[in-house]
Amino acid sequence: MNKTLWNRRHFNATAVSVLAAGFYADIQAKSVRSILILGDSISAEYGLQRGQGWVALLVQKLTEEKMTAQVVNASISGETTSGGRSRMSALLKQHQPELVVIELGANDALRGLALAQTQDNLIAMAQAAKSNGAKVLLLGIQMPPNYGADYAKQFESVYRQSAQKTQAHLIPFFLKGVGDDPDPLKWFQSDRIHPNAAAHPQLLANVWPEIKKMMQ
Repeated sequence: MNKTLWNRRHFNATAVSVLAAGFYADIQAKSVRSILILGDSISAEYGLQRGQGWVALLVQKLTEEKMTAQVVNASISGETTSGGRSRMSALLKQHQPELVVIELGANDALRGLALAQTQDNLIAMAQAAKSNGAKVLLLGIQMPPNYGADYAKQFESVYRQSAQKTQAHLIPFFLKGVGDDPDPLKWFQSDRIHPNAAAHPQLLANVWPEIKKMMQ
């Protein structure tokens, strides 16, 4: 596995803010709910054409469901939980989200950061969001077999324990149906790390039921 590819920082010029249908019909801005996505390359559409990633598909889904919400994608490729934690306060202040979705941690493992540090950062981000009045959804990531069974188990528990300690909602495996497919290579780009465009509808399918429930 090429760690360099995971560590490439593919910055969005600005956090992408997109509006689901119905916003302009609501003249008063206070009636618009905000969803903040804080993730890494998977959520930042690394290697994809704009509009193909699961966050963009989420906006389309909100439109189909006639749910009014502003989706702010503050994801950065190469981001770690430490980076997300450092940006969280300013993002909460600027966007005042009702729901915060945290998709971070994979780059921590690839850089060899301590699991205790990753968990501490996830807990801090979740607590900050909840203190600001937001609901929190953690998207769990699992490590491939070559990292060893013991490490993979410990890494998986980081998300479970973080969710338990903060009473956050949890999707145990964000890449379910993609990373665990018998033939996973068909769902990944040529680097064998980043999900391709065909995989992102499945990623949305993994998170949509929980997001819909939390928004209701």
